[in-house]
Parts: sequence; structure tokens; C-alpha cells
Amino acid sequence: MQFTESIVALSSGHLPSGVAIVRISGPHVRFALETICGAVPEARRARYGSLHRASGELVDRGLALFFPGPNSFTGEDCAEFHVHGGRAVVAALLGEIGGLAGFRHAEPGEFTRRAFLNGKMDLLAAEALADLINSETEAQRKFAVLNAGGAQSDLYRSWRQRLIHARAMIEAEMDFADEADVPGSVSDVVWDDVSRLIQEIDRHIAGYGKAEMIRDGYDVVILGAPNAGKSSLLNALLKREAAIVTDEPGTTRDLVEAALDLDGLKIRVTDTAGLREPAGKVEAIGIERARERAKSADLILYLEDMAEPEVAAALPDDVPFVRVGTKLDQVQGDDASYDIRISTKSGEGLGSLLDIVAEKARDAVGGRADVLPSRMRHVDLLMHANRHLEDALEGGNQALELKAENLRLASDRIGRISGSVDVEDLLDLIFSQFCIGK
Repeated sequence: MQFTESIVALSSGHLPSGVAIVRISGPHVRFALETICGAVPEARRARYGSLHRASGELVDRGLALFFPGPNSFTGEDCAEFHVHGGRAVVAALLGEIGGLAGFRHAEPGEFTRRAFLNGKMDLLAAEALADLINSETEAQRKFAVLNAGGAQSDLYRSWRQRLIHARAMIEAEMDFADEADVPGSVSDVVWDDVSRLIQEIDRHIAGYGKAEMIRDGYDVVILGAPNAGKSSLLNALLKREAAIVTDEPGTTRDLVEAALDLDGLKIRVTDTAGLREPAGKVEAIGIERARERAKSADLILYLEDMAEPEVAAALPDDVPFVRVGTKLDQVQGDDASYDIRISTKSGEGLGSLLDIVAEKARDAVGGRADVLPSRMRHVDLLMHANRHLEDALEGGNQALELKAENLRLASDRIGRISGSVDVEDLLDLIFSQFCIGK
């Protein structure tokens, strides 16, 4: 796709920094290189030299690289300037390039959007690239790399090819039923495969919960009575003062959330208001929020003060929990009624508690090499595709033309996931989530 405008943006991290990278792309890249560097560098070879304004004033000394299209990230002429990462240096370079004829500052995700429109990647690869940029843990990185490498695209492409083949067989039967080389009935072959495909897509959709845990984090909620040690546990796990801790009951009245990197998995830990009756008006709101938050958790850590035990509160039936005895430093003897006993004061038992949480998170996420739907957008389209496949399969005496149309609609929905079928209405939403310069 040919663009008439060229774009420029800072593509490296926050300033100031040791080195900053300014990226440009579009039909005026060679002109910018000649203006700033004095000449166009040899393709894909870094050239060190002076970088000037059009007036000849020196901006900085640094590296320039040229990537001629179509063999570039965006598929059009691209270049990068590696300069010192001072705010004034970068502002001067961006201002100079942005002021050249045909240039403007890039919008968020515009480089990647041009790469997609020029056929350098599909939507799945673009979304995986965004996940890779935003990855915080090793599991998130591996998940994004797997998808950026084409695992998702390959799976959905194979499903679409199977549907295209099924449609071709049905249409051949309709159009050439009297020909000797066309089977008299393709139902056994086609519909058996459609039935298998429905099951494969259902299993794939069921994996979205695991993908959510990898991308957004395994959700752990800390519950317990006031002064059971909930905020102390959160602070001990984070090794910082994230929540206020006092001897006064009801100190925590709202949700306090923080994240841990545990064995490469993101773990979201939420401290909550102490569960008790009766409570003041404000505290009651906090308790209700705690109960609601617990219903959506992946794991509950239910804390009980072993020095002053209270009647256990009711927990959601469908959420797994670990019963944790606290203030181990204040009690004597063993108590088998707890899954684990800890002391946030001495640190005893904290390592074992983290091991339990990590094991449960790993079990919930499953194999990290699985190909999973990474967006709710994918799940919605796959569910629509399966409905069309079920309509085609369960159509009974429905005309073959209608069955073939349902297969076409299913194929269309799967194609929209990767962008091989028109998705113009989605592009602004998808690429607006990228940072400027990517």
C-alpha cells in the first residue's frame, strides 16, 4: 500500500536515556537522510556521523541506518537515527524531521499498522507484538513470542483451509453431480471433518481462561477477620509497605492490589477489608467489596489469627482456597486444621506459602507452549464460527446451498481473526493500543 505521508517518532524508551532511537518511514525517507546526514547510508549498515538541521546547524553525532522497502519493518523505506538520549537532543531531531516536507509525527501504533497494511504481518502477529512490548514476566514473554512466531496464525489458517476444502467439495457435488470423477456424496467426508472441527474450536475457546491468567495475572485474594494479618502478609510478600498496618481493627476499608512475579508468572494479590459483623457504614462497603472480589478470584488465601481464632467466614463455593494460620510466632504446638502456618514477623512459612501459590498458578495455567486465544475478540469470532458450523451440520434436509453458505460464514469469521477478511472497523481500536513509535 502506498502512503503519501512519511512519519517520524521516538521509538525507544523514556527520556533521558543513554541512547534514543528516532524512527522514520514513508516515501520521503531518502530525502530526510540526505538532509540530516548529507547522504543516504548503505542499506542495513550503520553509519556514524554528524546529524544536521537543514540550515547546516549540528544537532548531534550518532548512527543512521537505512532499510529500503519492501524489506523493512513497515514494507516501505525506513530509517533510524541513534542519538544521545537527552530531551533537548531528541526534541531538536524530531522537530527538524517533522518540519520537512511530507513528514508528520506518527500516531500510536502507526508503524505496525503500516506493516499490517503492507502485508508484513497479520493482525494476530500485530497483537502478539503488543503483548511482547507489554510483557512483564517470563510466561507473558514466552506466550507473546509463540504467537508472534505465527503459532496462532498457522492454527487458524489450517482451520480456514479445511472449511474452504469442505465448501469446494459440496459445491462440486452440487455443480457436477453427474460427473464420474466427483463422488456421489461427500457428506461422510465433509461432515465428519466439520464435526471434529467444532470440537477442536470448542477446546481452543476453553483455553481462553489460561491465556487471561498469563496476560493479566493469576488472581489471589486475601480474606480473613480484622487483624488476621492480611495487610501484613501483603507487605511481606511484596517486601514493601503497600498497605497500612495497625493494631486497630478495620484499617483496610478498600481493595489494595499489587503484582508479584512468581516463577515467571504474574500473580495479582489483593488485600481486602476484614470480614466481621457488625461494621460501620464505610467499613461495610469495604466488606461487601471484599466478598464480591473473592467471587472472581482464582485462589483465596483465608487467614486466621491462631492466637485469637474466630469463627470462619463463608467462602465462595466455586473458588479454591488455602487456609492459612497466622501469627505463628505467638503460638505453641502444631495445628493440622490449617493448610499452612506462617509468621509475617519472623518470615517463617512465607516461602512455603509462595510455593503453594506458585504450584496452583502453574496448574491453572497449564502448558505454556499451548496455542491459546489471546483476545476476547478471537473468542467471539470463534464462537460465531462454531454456531455457523453447527447450523450447517444440524441442518437435516436443508439444501446444500444453505449448508455451503454456513461454511462460508464460518470461514469468514475465522478469517477476520487474522485480518485476511475485511476488518477495517477494527484497525483503529487495535493499533491505538500501541505506544507511539511502534
